[in-house]
Amino acid sequence: MLYLWIKALHIVAIVCWFAGLFYLPRLFVYHAMSEDSTSRERFIVMERKLYRGIMGPAMIVALLLGAWLVWLNPGWLSQGWLHAKLTLVFLLVGYHHVCGAQIKRFARGENGRSHVFYRWFNEIPVLLLLAIVILVVVKPF
Repeated sequence: MLYLWIKALHIVAIVCWFAGLFYLPRLFVYHAMSEDSTSRERFIVMERKLYRGIMGPAMIVALLLGAWLVWLNPGWLSQGWLHAKLTLVFLLVGYHHVCGAQIKRFARGENGRSHVFYRWFNEIPVLLLLAIVILVVVKPF
């Protein structure tokens, strides 16, 4: 029964984390398009609060609960699907931190990218989510 509670909470944490991973780059699109200082300041606050208040805690909870699930099921460590999933999760954590670095660049007024770049950048977590879900459900390896 404990396993199912941990799994359920892990899924909730992932949903919260991905909500931020999908929304933050969209804020970057609008921020890159903004032309007045009031809008730019508003986006700086929104981005910071989303990253620190929702995305960071959700990522930490998702990673801790995921580690707990692996600890409860050590046999998974010998399965290829988990290795592939963990590699993609590592890339996702990297993407998360790239977003954090971009927030700092925007706050310093140093963004050098267009809104079109961020529209494409926004697709990365979609692809990672698709691959991770397929690995976990289908377990092709």
